[in-house]
Amino acid sequence: MKKVLSLLVIALACSLQAAARTQSNNMAPVGSDNGKATEEKGAKSKENDKPTNNSDKSKDGKQEKSTEPATATAAPLVPSNSSAATSDAPAKTVATVPNGATGKAAGSTDGNPPPASGQSLTDIYKVGIGDILDIRLLNTATRESTLFTVMSGGLLEYPLAGEPVPVAGFTTDEIKELLTTKVKVYENPKIVVSVREYGSHNVIVTGLVGDPGTKVLRREAMPLYVVLAEAQPKPEAGRAVIMRAGGQSVTVNLADANAMTTLVLPGDVITLTAPPPAQPQFFYIGGAVNSPGQKDFHAGMTLTQAVLASGGATRFAGSKVKISRQGADGRLATTEYNLKQIEAGKIPDPVLQPGDRLDVSRSGW
Repeated sequence: MKKVLSLLVIALACSLQAAARTQSNNMAPVGSDNGKATEEKGAKSKENDKPTNNSDKSKDGKQEKSTEPATATAAPLVPSNSSAATSDAPAKTVATVPNGATGKAAGSTDGNPPPASGQSLTDIYKVGIGDILDIRLLNTATRESTLFTVMSGGLLEYPLAGEPVPVAGFTTDEIKELLTTKVKVYENPKIVVSVREYGSHNVIVTGLVGDPGTKVLRREAMPLYVVLAEAQPKPEAGRAVIMRAGGQSVTVNLADANAMTTLVLPGDVITLTAPPPAQPQFFYIGGAVNSPGQKDFHAGMTLTQAVLASGGATRFAGSKVKISRQGADGRLATTEYNLKQIEAGKIPDPVLQPGDRLDVSRSGW
């Protein structure tokens, strides 16, 4: 019996030991999963604590984690090959310059106006007697007047320049350079010259205008339409006659847009008049009409209108009418029409031209 009991005790001990081993093996994976879950929670909390400047990148990171096995490290928010630094500061707005654009104004090359010699007369103004100039010295502030009048002889009395300076015929830029060399009070004088009141360039406008009189030009020359806009032409005005020094005369048709760009120069006298009467125009008709001969023509006149203006066709008139028209070479070209078909609306009523010859046929032709 003792041997049987000892064998039972040994078997019971072995079974207990085997059960303990089985229990320890089953508990190891659970502990590993718990550790991984804990690490994943820590990684997620770290990712939530990190600032995200790019929402798209954070979304991509989450998608990668969902497809890959869970690891102890969080997916990076910035690609590993990116050298850009991230920060919490707001992004700066960067102004972009269009291709070919520069910082200078359009049409300028070096920031300075082109020389007067290369400019059109409508772009420059040369100072003359009676003009009032505004001359400012930027080196110092002053309460004294900066206005100076160009006196007779074209002289300008600028105190800091010493003796009177001849400025007639110079532009404001040229006067600025001239005064800069004359002023000795300052080592590097900075002078600005502009025209305050224009008085030397004048024209006279008379005739059919609402505001006749002297008009001031603010350039060496100005288009005629600019000057007439100030003078307010009357509706009946049809042409302008420009008289210039030396007896030269220019006649401009006010209805011609190209002619209205004619340049007006200082000293011109512009007279607006009514258009000349139109030269009379005629057509000639013969044959079977009640009043043949030369007839007055007006624009848009048709064949049937010409026949009616000639007293109408006689009772002996046929249906055919010939129109003879002179060409550029002086030769006549004749075209025949059927008057009855025109009156019936079967063919168009032809439009006549000045000088046309009409011959209404007699019946039996």
